[in-house]
This record gives sequence, structure tokens and C-alpha cells, in this order.
Amino acid sequence: MKIVKIAVATTATAVLALGLAACGSDDSKDAAAPAASAAAGGPKFAGQTLTVWRLGAPTDVFTKYMDDLGAKFKEQTGAEAKVQWIPWPDAQKKWTAALAGGEGPDVTEFGNDQVAAWVAQDALADITGIVKGDTELQEIPQNLWSYETIDDKIYAVPWGGGTRAVLYRKDWFDKLGIEVPKTWDELIAAGKKIVDKQGKDVDGFAFNGGSDANMSLSPFVWSAGGDFAKFEGGKWVGQLTQPGFKEGFQFYTDLVAKDGVSGKGRLTQNSVDIAQRFAAGKVGMYVTGGWDIAAIKEQSKGKVDESKMGFFSLPAKDGSGPAPAFQGGNDIAIWKDAKNPELAAEYLKLAAGKEFGVRYAKEGGLLPLYPDALAEMGGDPAQKPFTDTFKVAKGFPASPNWAEANDTKAVLQNAARSVIEGKKSVDQALTDANSELETILNQ
Repeated sequence: MKIVKIAVATTATAVLALGLAACGSDDSKDAAAPAASAAAGGPKFAGQTLTVWRLGAPTDVFTKYMDDLGAKFKEQTGAEAKVQWIPWPDAQKKWTAALAGGEGPDVTEFGNDQVAAWVAQDALADITGIVKGDTELQEIPQNLWSYETIDDKIYAVPWGGGTRAVLYRKDWFDKLGIEVPKTWDELIAAGKKIVDKQGKDVDGFAFNGGSDANMSLSPFVWSAGGDFAKFEGGKWVGQLTQPGFKEGFQFYTDLVAKDGVSGKGRLTQNSVDIAQRFAAGKVGMYVTGGWDIAAIKEQSKGKVDESKMGFFSLPAKDGSGPAPAFQGGNDIAIWKDAKNPELAAEYLKLAAGKEFGVRYAKEGGLLPLYPDALAEMGGDPAQKPFTDTFKVAKGFPASPNWAEANDTKAVLQNAARSVIEGKKSVDQALTDANSELETILNQ
């Protein structure tokens, strides 16, 4: 998934930057790991050119990174890397044209939640052999490969990540004597105290029922051991009626229906709406990323500034640590029609390897994927809620149709509203939603 990228600076500003935070079988040849080493490949690839698509705008920081990566690539292989910058809004059109006309990249950047859709169109090379044969890429934790692995084959490499945490009114917590919640019960208690002391029109913990609702629902579901769907026997099987999902969903709808920490009149608000209410002093806690800080400060005309805001990891139910949250991020992949897959593999391994992979993340305002680099960043208290959460982050179903279920049809948003409004029981709502989800994911 495309992540808002803001360069990291000091501890004071870092929380603004890293609140980030996101099928096909293969008839063709696997882009297997080259037999020759990169060092030995220099003469073999000398004079050749590789086309690389980067998404976004070529800032000074990004350009220097790509220049350094290109220089190292040339040193190792003798080949040139020609970089083309593609604006994010134009990416879908460019990939579509490349697929139709055969004039695409050799290597391309992707948002991680876009991978499944392009695999379904047979646009990406199977790079399982490359990944399995590279010791550095194998250091990237297995929980971060869910978007990239489809039907047991790997089609992209995670390059940089992001996740979400709970943004809260630190000044209210101090005034009301509220400790940062470590369990679900403590989260509810904090939300109730905020509503009681700050007013009935205030959301203690804001319920998100809008376009990005599943970003807020999913940590509760995953913490309870549930999931949305699994790919089994060649098809997607919904998991919405399983005990873990039901428990997390029940807790989330109870925020409004039972616990009253969020108002019944705001069942369709998304994170943008909630941020506006936060700026107006009407929200105590909600799930989001650091990108909301600047907007809140501006919308409140400075009344709600950095000194009054903070982040904490959404807790697991039992207090055992952070609940898993959504794993956003960007990937790097080899285009199926790459003119020289062997050379493309060399570039991919270098770009996503530890040296340039960590640089890509840090210099792009993302979280590094290598455990030692992530742990180092977690030494900064401002980053710790995100780095701790990212260690257990998870992805939504890697289906090309997930966006339709998640956004267009709003399957779970509708289910939640039907429960809160008393139109359906939790069991009935989830049974109906599970059937609809399976139909969409398998179409």
C-alpha cells in the first residue's frame, strides 16, 4: 500500500514521519536466481541497460538514493540502471499500457496491496527462487510476506513498511490521570472516563465505520486470533464466522453499542472525519498514522499541537504486547516481460538487500524491514509504538478483489452498522457478510 513518506528527523519530529503508517499459477519460467554471482556478472552484463520504475516524485533525497544504488549496481554488474519516475496517480495507467504493449519496466516499485491484482493479470515474474536463495532477503520476517506470496509463490519483495497506532490526547490523559492502556479492558475504561469528563458528544475511542474502517477493526480481530479470509484449495474461504473474528468484531461494535465510548450518530465516519473531530476537541483516541498530526495542528489553528498528542500501540486483549495492526508498505518486483530477467534479479537483490533496503525505508520515511534496523529505530521513544506494532503486523487477504469488498461494497462496514443499529445479531451479520465476502473474493 502506498504510504505517505516524510523524511525522518529528530525525536521531536519523528512521530510526525513514521506514524505509518499497504491467484495466479505460472505457466512461464520462474525468474530463478542467477547461477553467476553479481561480482562474476560484471563482464557478462557490461553495456546493458535496465529500466527501473520508481513511483512518486524525484526529491533530492530519493534521487541521491537511486544514484548511489545505480552506481553500486554498475560496479557489480557493468550495467546501467535507467530510472523513470512515475507519479502514483499515473501508475495504474502506465502498468496497464505496459502490459498491453510490451514496453514496460524490467523492475518496478509497487504498493504492497497492489501485487495480487497484477499477479492475477500475469504481469509479474515468479521470484520464489531468487528470494529463497538470497540470505539477506531471508532475514525479512515471514509475517511481512503476506501480500507478496500468492499460492505459495513469491512475486515481490517488501521494500519498506508502515503501520498504525493509537493517536491520543496526551494532555487529557495527564489531566484525568489516565495511564496508557495495556489491555482491551483498560482501553474501554480510558474511553469511558474521557466521555464522562470531557462530554457526551466526545468520542473516548472513536469508532471508524467509513472507507478505512478495517484498519481499525483488524487489530482487534487479529489479536483475538481471527482473520478475514484464507486461500484454501484454490479458492478464498471466509473466516468471519470463526470464533476469533467474532470476538474481535463483537468488541469493536460494542465500542458503540454497549460501552458507549463512541457516538451512534457517527457510524460512517472515516479517519479523515475523525481527525477533524480530534482537532475540534471531540475525540480522545483513534487508530491512525503520523500523517494526521500536521493536519490536526493546522485545523485546530495550533490549539492542538504536538505537546498535546501522542501515540501508543493498540494493546492485545490480555496485555501481552501490541495487537497486530495493518501492514502497509511498498514492494519491488520484476516485470514479467523484463528483457533480461537475470540482470533484473541482480538489481532486485541489491535494492532490497540490507544496505539499500534499510536506506530505502529510512530515507523514504518508512519502517525498515530488517529486524536489527527496526530494533535500532525502536530505541527512539517517538518511534517505539510503530516499530513494536510493525513486528507483529499483518496484511489483508492478498486477493485482487479485496478492494471491492473492503471499499466499494463495504461488506464489514455494513455488517457492523446492522449490529449497532439492532437490525441483526452478530452471528447473523457475520454469516451474511461471510457469504458476500466469499462471493466477491472468488469472482
